Amino acid sequence: MKNPITPTAAEKVMREDDFIVSKTDLKGRITYGNRIFIEFSGYSEQELLGAQHNIIRHPDMPRAVFKLLWDTIQAGRECNAYVKNMAKDGSYYWVFTNITPNLDGNRAITGYFSVRRKPKASGVKTATELYRAMLEAEKKAGARDAIAASAKILTDLLAEKGMSYDELVLAI
Repeated sequence: MKNPITPTAAEKVMREDDFIVSKTDLKGRITYGNRIFIEFSGYSEQELLGAQHNIIRHPDMPRAVFKLLWDTIQAGRECNAYVKNMAKDGSYYWVFTNITPNLDGNRAITGYFSVRRKPKASGVKTATELYRAMLEAEKKAGARDAIAASAKILTDLLAEKGMSYDELVLAI
């Protein structure tokens, strides 16, 4: 089901000392959100708990970025990213996120933990341009080939720069 919220041009900017924290289960359902997450998302705690984390997904985010994030964390590795989120009122807010798998005593993944902070302006600028090109590729390719077309834009850029995605994200 598509998100019925219409994006607006209103931006919420994180404060320097803000940390948005959330936890999800293995399926991406929210099991915890701190007060800053509730504040920026515009949803109540009751609305967030049990909801899919993509409740805050902004349509400006390429599908290939989320595939990369999921592939990385499901492989048991942490991942960093610039993400544009959408609040309940349609406003948006950029975050620099670190997502880490939660492991049990047997090193099996039991869920995911995400900490988001105010992103660097240079990173938002670079991510905005990159994501715009990736979205364009997704639209041109059509639903069936969208992720592959978008991922190619990203992998070509990473190859050109000789960097991994994490290295790029940390450098911008």
